[in-house]
Amino acid sequence: MPDVYEALLDAELSKAFDVWSGYLEARTGEDPEARAELRSLLDNARALAAEGDRAAARAWLADMDDTARKAGLPWAPTPPRPCEADRQARDYVKDATPSLPLYLWDRLDHVRVSLAVTGYRLRDAVGLDAATREDIRYVTARAWMALDLAHVTAAQRELERLEAIARRCGVGR
Repeated sequence: MPDVYEALLDAELSKAFDVWSGYLEARTGEDPEARAELRSLLDNARALAAEGDRAAARAWLADMDDTARKAGLPWAPTPPRPCEADRQARDYVKDATPSLPLYLWDRLDHVRVSLAVTGYRLRDAVGLDAATREDIRYVTARAWMALDLAHVTAAQRELERLEAIARRCGVGR
C-alpha cells in the first residue's frame, strides 16, 4: 500500500504551490518588489520540496505568508483554517493515490459513512455529560485521522469505540 501520509504531505505542498503560483501570475497591481520577493520564496520552497525537504518547504511557505502580511498585500492568499487545509489536502491526495485497491476504498467509505451516521446520532443526543462529549470528539478525531491515512484497521477500531459510546448512551442503531 502506498504511504498515504507521505502523499498527504505532498498534497499540502502542491496545493499551497498552486495557490501561490496562481496569485503571483495574476496582475493585481500590488507592490512589485513584495511580489518579486514572494516569487523568490516560492521558487526556493519548490526547490526544497523537490529535494524531499518538506519541512523546509513549509517553513518557506510560512515566510511567504508573513511577507505578504507585512507588505499589506490585500489579494495575497491567506493560510486556510486547519480543517479547511486538511479538506483541501484530502482533495489533492485523492488524485495522487489512485493506486489504492478498490476494495480498500470501499472499506474506507463504509467506515466514513458509519462514522458520520453514528456521529450525527451522538450529536443529537440529549443529556450527555461533558466528559462523554469530550470522548466522542476525541474518538471521532482519531477515526477521521485514520481515514485520512487510509488506515482501515485503525479507523474501524475507532468506529467501534464510538459505537460502544453510543450504545452506552442509549443511542443505538
